[in-house]
Amino acid sequence: MPATAYRSAPEERLVNLVVALMATEQGLTKDTILSSVAGYREQLDAGASKDALEKMFERDKENLRGLGVPIETIGNHADPDDLREARYRVPTAEYALPADITFSPAEVALLNIAGGVWGSESLSADARSGLRKIRALGIPVDEPIIGYAPRIRVRDASFAAFQRAIEQCRVVTFTYLRPGEAHPRERRIRPLALLEYEARWHVFGFDLTMDADRTFLLSRVVGDVVLTREKFPASLREGAGERAPAGLREVAERQRALLEVHPGTEAALRLARRAEDAAQGIIVPYVDLHVFADELASYGPEVRVVAPDELRDEVVRRLRATLALHGGAA
Repeated sequence: MPATAYRSAPEERLVNLVVALMATEQGLTKDTILSSVAGYREQLDAGASKDALEKMFERDKENLRGLGVPIETIGNHADPDDLREARYRVPTAEYALPADITFSPAEVALLNIAGGVWGSESLSADARSGLRKIRALGIPVDEPIIGYAPRIRVRDASFAAFQRAIEQCRVVTFTYLRPGEAHPRERRIRPLALLEYEARWHVFGFDLTMDADRTFLLSRVVGDVVLTREKFPASLREGAGERAPAGLREVAERQRALLEVHPGTEAALRLARRAEDAAQGIIVPYVDLHVFADELASYGPEVRVVAPDELRDEVVRRLRATLALHGGAA
Protein backbone atom coordinates (compact mmCIF):
# COMPACT_ATOMS: atom_id res chain seq x y z
CA MET A 1 0.00 0.00 0.00
CA PRO A 2 1.48 3.38 -0.93
CA ALA A 3 1.88 5.84 1.85
CA THR A 4 -0.79 8.49 2.20
CA ALA A 5 0.20 11.61 0.26
CA TYR A 6 1.31 14.47 2.47
CA ARG A 7 -0.15 17.87 1.71
CA SER A 8 0.82 21.24 3.12
CA ALA A 9 -0.04 24.78 2.13
CA PRO A 10 2.30 26.08 -0.57
CA GLU A 11 2.84 29.23 1.50
CA GLU A 12 4.09 27.14 4.41
CA ARG A 13 6.50 25.25 2.16
CA LEU A 14 7.85 28.52 0.71
CA VAL A 15 8.43 29.95 4.20
CA ASN A 16 10.26 26.78 5.26
CA LEU A 17 12.41 26.96 2.12
CA VAL A 18 13.37 30.60 2.73
CA VAL A 19 14.25 29.88 6.38
CA ALA A 20 16.43 26.90 5.36
CA LEU A 21 18.24 28.84 2.64
CA MET A 22 18.89 31.81 4.93
CA ALA A 23 20.31 29.54 7.65
CA THR A 24 23.22 28.30 5.52
CA GLU A 25 26.35 30.11 4.39
CA GLN A 26 27.65 27.34 2.12
CA GLY A 27 24.29 26.59 0.52
CA LEU A 28 22.17 23.45 0.31
CA THR A 29 22.10 20.97 -2.56
CA LYS A 30 18.81 20.08 -4.17
CA ASP A 31 18.94 16.58 -2.67
CA THR A 32 19.45 18.00 0.81
CA ILE A 33 16.51 20.40 0.37
CA LEU A 34 14.15 17.69 -0.85
CA SER A 35 15.10 15.32 1.95
CA SER A 36 15.19 17.75 4.88
CA VAL A 37 13.00 20.84 4.32
CA ALA A 38 9.44 20.47 5.64
CA GLY A 39 6.98 20.38 2.78
CA TYR A 40 9.32 18.44 0.53
CA ARG A 41 10.55 15.84 3.04
CA GLU A 42 7.07 14.60 3.93
CA GLN A 43 6.08 14.23 0.30
CA LEU A 44 9.28 12.31 -0.42
CA ASP A 45 8.55 10.00 2.52
CA ALA A 46 4.98 9.58 1.25
CA GLY A 47 6.25 8.21 -2.08
CA ALA A 48 6.32 11.27 -4.32
CA SER A 49 8.79 10.88 -7.19
CA LYS A 50 12.03 12.81 -7.11
CA ASP A 51 11.29 14.21 -10.56
CA ALA A 52 7.98 15.67 -9.35
CA LEU A 53 9.62 17.21 -6.29
CA GLU A 54 12.42 18.71 -8.37
CA LYS A 55 9.84 20.37 -10.62
CA MET A 56 8.06 21.67 -7.51
CA PHE A 57 11.33 23.07 -6.19
CA GLU A 58 12.01 24.85 -9.52
CA ARG A 59 8.53 26.42 -9.43
CA ASP A 60 9.03 27.47 -5.81
CA LYS A 61 12.35 29.10 -6.67
CA GLU A 62 10.78 31.12 -9.45
CA ASN A 63 7.86 32.13 -7.24
CA LEU A 64 10.20 33.33 -4.50
CA ARG A 65 12.35 35.24 -6.95
CA GLY A 66 9.20 36.84 -8.30
CA LEU A 67 8.42 37.98 -4.75
CA GLY A 68 11.89 39.54 -4.49
CA VAL A 69 13.69 36.80 -2.54
CA PRO A 70 17.25 36.56 -3.92
CA ILE A 71 17.99 32.84 -4.22
CA GLU A 72 21.66 32.47 -5.12
CA THR A 73 22.89 29.48 -7.12
CA ILE A 74 26.45 28.38 -6.35
CA GLY A 75 27.58 26.18 -9.21
CA ASN A 76 30.76 24.98 -10.83
CA HIS A 77 32.99 28.03 -11.34
CA ALA A 78 34.71 26.37 -14.30
CA ASP A 79 31.36 25.60 -15.94
CA PRO A 80 28.56 27.97 -14.78
CA ASP A 81 25.96 26.02 -16.77
CA ASP A 82 26.68 22.75 -14.92
CA LEU A 83 24.12 22.70 -12.07
CA ARG A 84 24.31 19.00 -11.16
CA GLU A 85 26.08 19.72 -7.87
CA ALA A 86 24.74 23.26 -7.43
CA ARG A 87 24.00 24.62 -3.97
CA TYR A 88 21.37 27.20 -3.14
CA ARG A 89 21.16 29.88 -0.47
CA VAL A 90 19.61 33.25 0.38
CA PRO A 91 22.45 35.66 1.29
CA THR A 92 21.50 37.33 4.58
CA ALA A 93 23.44 40.42 3.47
CA GLU A 94 20.68 40.99 0.91
CA TYR A 95 18.43 42.07 3.77
CA ALA A 96 20.86 44.20 5.79
CA LEU A 97 22.09 47.77 5.28
CA PRO A 98 25.24 49.09 6.95
CA ALA A 99 24.54 50.13 10.54
CA ASP A 100 25.44 53.77 9.91
CA ILE A 101 22.76 54.25 7.22
CA THR A 102 19.35 55.41 8.42
CA PHE A 103 16.23 56.73 6.67
CA SER A 104 13.24 58.73 7.81
CA PRO A 105 9.71 57.61 6.80
CA ALA A 106 9.60 60.36 4.16
CA GLU A 107 12.96 59.29 2.72
CA VAL A 108 11.81 55.67 2.53
CA ALA A 109 8.67 56.80 0.71
CA LEU A 110 10.74 58.74 -1.83
CA LEU A 111 13.11 55.81 -2.39
CA ASN A 112 10.18 53.45 -2.93
CA ILE A 113 8.72 55.86 -5.49
CA ALA A 114 12.09 56.05 -7.26
CA GLY A 115 12.35 52.27 -7.33
CA GLY A 116 8.79 51.99 -8.59
CA VAL A 117 9.47 54.22 -11.60
CA TRP A 118 11.39 51.35 -13.21
CA GLY A 119 9.68 48.09 -14.07
CA SER A 120 11.18 45.27 -12.00
CA GLU A 121 12.43 43.52 -15.13
CA SER A 122 14.72 46.45 -15.97
CA LEU A 123 16.28 47.03 -12.55
CA SER A 124 19.84 45.78 -12.18
CA ALA A 125 20.66 43.19 -9.53
CA ASP A 126 22.34 45.87 -7.38
CA ALA A 127 19.30 48.13 -7.64
CA ARG A 128 16.90 45.32 -6.74
CA SER A 129 19.11 44.41 -3.78
CA GLY A 130 19.21 47.99 -2.52
CA LEU A 131 15.45 48.42 -2.81
CA ARG A 132 14.89 45.11 -1.02
CA LYS A 133 17.09 46.16 1.89
CA ILE A 134 15.27 49.46 2.23
CA ARG A 135 11.86 47.79 2.25
CA ALA A 136 13.11 45.28 4.84
CA LEU A 137 13.84 48.05 7.37
CA GLY A 138 10.28 48.00 8.67
CA ILE A 139 10.05 51.80 8.87
CA PRO A 140 6.46 53.10 8.63
CA VAL A 141 6.13 54.96 5.36
CA ASP A 142 4.58 58.42 5.19
CA GLU A 143 1.46 59.01 3.11
CA PRO A 144 2.14 59.15 -0.65
CA ILE A 145 4.14 62.27 -1.48
CA ILE A 146 2.71 62.59 -4.98
CA GLY A 147 -0.51 61.39 -6.51
CA TYR A 148 1.11 59.16 -9.10
CA ALA A 149 4.52 57.92 -10.15
CA PRO A 150 5.69 57.58 -13.77
CA ARG A 151 6.65 54.16 -15.10
CA ILE A 152 9.65 53.33 -17.27
CA ARG A 153 9.11 50.19 -19.33
CA VAL A 154 11.67 48.37 -21.46
CA ARG A 155 10.14 47.15 -24.72
CA ASP A 156 13.25 45.67 -26.36
CA ALA A 157 13.16 41.90 -25.90
CA SER A 158 16.95 41.64 -25.71
CA PHE A 159 17.31 44.04 -22.75
CA ALA A 160 17.01 41.41 -20.01
CA ALA A 161 19.53 39.07 -21.66
CA PHE A 162 22.11 41.83 -22.05
CA GLN A 163 21.53 42.96 -18.48
CA ARG A 164 22.07 39.42 -17.18
CA ALA A 165 25.24 39.05 -19.27
CA ILE A 166 26.65 42.33 -17.94
CA GLU A 167 25.95 41.34 -14.33
CA GLN A 168 27.52 37.90 -14.84
CA CYS A 169 30.41 39.19 -17.02
CA ARG A 170 29.56 36.74 -19.82
CA VAL A 171 30.43 37.11 -23.50
CA VAL A 172 27.33 37.08 -25.73
CA THR A 173 26.57 36.35 -29.36
CA PHE A 174 23.64 37.73 -31.34
CA THR A 175 22.65 38.62 -34.89
CA TYR A 176 22.47 42.30 -35.78
CA LEU A 177 20.85 43.91 -38.81
CA ARG A 178 22.68 47.05 -39.85
CA PRO A 179 20.74 49.68 -41.80
CA GLY A 180 20.91 49.19 -45.54
CA GLU A 181 21.92 45.52 -45.30
CA ALA A 182 19.66 42.70 -46.44
CA HIS A 183 20.89 40.05 -44.00
CA PRO A 184 21.90 40.24 -40.32
CA ARG A 185 25.42 39.42 -39.19
CA GLU A 186 26.49 37.54 -36.08
CA ARG A 187 28.24 39.65 -33.46
CA ARG A 188 30.27 38.51 -30.45
CA ILE A 189 30.89 41.05 -27.73
CA ARG A 190 31.74 41.61 -24.09
CA PRO A 191 28.68 43.64 -23.00
CA LEU A 192 29.73 46.39 -20.60
CA ALA A 193 26.80 48.81 -20.22
CA LEU A 194 23.21 49.47 -21.23
CA LEU A 195 22.27 53.05 -21.96
CA GLU A 196 19.27 55.03 -23.09
CA TYR A 197 20.06 57.67 -25.71
CA GLU A 198 17.47 59.75 -27.56
CA ALA A 199 14.68 57.56 -26.08
CA ARG A 200 16.21 54.33 -27.46
CA TRP A 201 18.15 51.61 -25.69
CA HIS A 202 21.68 50.63 -26.71
CA VAL A 203 24.24 48.11 -25.48
CA PHE A 204 27.86 49.20 -25.30
CA GLY A 205 30.64 46.63 -25.34
CA PHE A 206 33.87 45.35 -26.81
CA ASP A 207 33.36 43.70 -30.20
CA LEU A 208 35.66 40.66 -30.19
CA THR A 209 35.48 40.31 -33.97
CA MET A 210 36.29 43.94 -34.74
CA ASP A 211 38.66 44.24 -31.74
CA ALA A 212 37.15 47.60 -30.80
CA ASP A 213 34.46 49.23 -28.65
CA ARG A 214 31.06 49.29 -30.34
CA THR A 215 27.53 50.44 -29.50
CA PHE A 216 24.50 48.52 -30.79
CA LEU A 217 20.89 49.66 -31.01
CA LEU A 218 18.74 47.05 -29.25
CA SER A 219 15.91 47.38 -31.74
CA ARG A 220 18.28 46.09 -34.46
CA VAL A 221 19.10 42.89 -32.58
CA VAL A 222 17.53 39.97 -34.46
CA GLY A 223 16.58 36.81 -32.56
CA ASP A 224 17.91 35.68 -29.20
CA VAL A 225 20.95 36.94 -27.30
CA VAL A 226 23.02 33.87 -26.32
CA LEU A 227 25.14 33.97 -23.16
CA THR A 228 28.29 31.92 -23.72
CA ARG A 229 30.44 30.23 -21.07
CA GLU A 230 33.29 32.65 -21.74
CA LYS A 231 33.68 35.22 -18.97
CA PHE A 232 35.59 38.49 -18.71
CA PRO A 233 36.94 40.48 -15.74
CA ALA A 234 34.39 42.69 -13.98
CA SER A 235 36.99 45.47 -13.98
CA LEU A 236 36.33 45.97 -17.72
CA ARG A 237 32.89 47.39 -16.84
CA GLU A 238 34.46 50.28 -14.91
CA GLY A 239 33.87 53.59 -16.68
CA ALA A 240 31.79 51.96 -19.44
CA GLY A 241 28.72 53.96 -18.43
CA GLU A 242 30.62 57.19 -19.13
CA ARG A 243 32.39 56.04 -22.30
CA ALA A 244 29.24 54.80 -24.00
CA PRO A 245 27.24 58.08 -24.23
CA ALA A 246 30.41 60.01 -24.99
CA GLY A 247 30.89 57.91 -28.13
CA LEU A 248 27.30 58.48 -29.24
CA ARG A 249 27.59 62.22 -28.65
CA GLU A 250 30.72 62.31 -30.85
CA VAL A 251 28.81 60.60 -33.66
CA ALA A 252 25.89 63.01 -33.25
CA GLU A 253 28.17 66.04 -33.45
CA ARG A 254 29.43 64.82 -36.83
CA GLN A 255 25.89 64.23 -38.15
CA ARG A 256 23.75 67.34 -38.02
CA ALA A 257 20.47 67.98 -39.83
CA LEU A 258 19.09 71.36 -40.90
CA LEU A 259 15.31 71.29 -40.50
CA GLU A 260 12.40 73.65 -41.05
CA VAL A 261 9.68 72.99 -38.47
CA HIS A 262 6.19 74.48 -38.15
CA PRO A 263 5.96 76.30 -34.79
CA GLY A 264 3.53 75.03 -32.18
CA THR A 265 3.47 71.48 -33.57
CA GLU A 266 4.47 68.19 -31.94
CA ALA A 267 7.60 68.16 -34.11
CA ALA A 268 8.62 71.60 -32.83
CA LEU A 269 8.07 70.53 -29.23
CA ARG A 270 10.03 67.29 -29.48
CA LEU A 271 12.90 68.44 -31.69
CA ALA A 272 13.49 71.74 -29.87
CA ARG A 273 14.75 69.88 -26.81
CA ARG A 274 17.91 68.80 -28.65
CA ALA A 275 18.18 71.51 -31.31
CA GLU A 276 20.00 74.79 -31.79
CA ASP A 277 18.66 77.74 -33.76
CA ALA A 278 19.83 78.38 -37.31
CA ALA A 279 19.13 81.15 -39.83
CA GLN A 280 16.79 78.91 -41.86
CA GLY A 281 15.38 76.76 -39.08
CA ILE A 282 16.96 74.49 -36.48
CA ILE A 283 19.97 72.17 -36.43
CA VAL A 284 19.48 68.78 -34.79
CA PRO A 285 22.33 66.28 -34.22
CA TYR A 286 21.51 62.60 -34.77
CA VAL A 287 23.23 59.21 -34.39
CA ASP A 288 21.45 56.81 -36.74
CA LEU A 289 20.33 58.09 -40.15
CA HIS A 290 17.55 55.53 -40.57
CA VAL A 291 16.19 55.83 -37.03
CA PHE A 292 16.12 59.63 -37.33
CA ALA A 293 14.42 59.37 -40.74
CA ASP A 294 11.72 57.19 -39.13
CA GLU A 295 11.14 59.87 -36.51
CA LEU A 296 11.00 62.76 -38.97
CA ALA A 297 8.66 60.91 -41.31
CA SER A 298 6.29 60.31 -38.38
CA TYR A 299 5.76 64.08 -38.11
CA GLY A 300 4.46 64.28 -41.69
CA PRO A 301 4.12 67.85 -43.02
CA GLU A 302 5.21 69.40 -39.70
CA VAL A 303 8.90 69.18 -40.63
CA ARG A 304 10.98 69.53 -43.81
CA VAL A 305 14.58 68.34 -44.18
CA VAL A 306 16.81 70.94 -45.77
CA ALA A 307 20.07 69.01 -45.36
CA PRO A 308 21.75 66.57 -45.65
CA ASP A 309 20.43 65.17 -48.91
CA GLU A 310 20.67 61.51 -47.82
CA LEU A 311 18.48 62.17 -44.79
CA ARG A 312 15.92 64.03 -46.92
CA ASP A 313 15.86 61.15 -49.42
CA GLU A 314 15.21 58.61 -46.66
CA VAL A 315 12.36 60.67 -45.20
CA VAL A 316 10.78 61.13 -48.65
CA ARG A 317 11.10 57.40 -49.34
CA ARG A 318 9.21 56.60 -46.12
CA LEU A 319 6.48 59.13 -46.85
CA ARG A 320 5.98 57.76 -50.36
CA ALA A 321 5.83 54.20 -49.04
CA THR A 322 3.15 55.27 -46.54
CA LEU A 323 1.18 57.00 -49.28
CA ALA A 324 1.37 53.95 -51.54
CA LEU A 325 0.30 51.67 -48.70
CA HIS A 326 -2.89 53.68 -48.30
CA GLY A 327 -3.68 53.71 -51.99
CA GLY A 328 -2.39 57.16 -52.85
CA ALA A 329 -0.32 58.21 -55.86
CA ALA A 330 3.29 59.26 -55.26
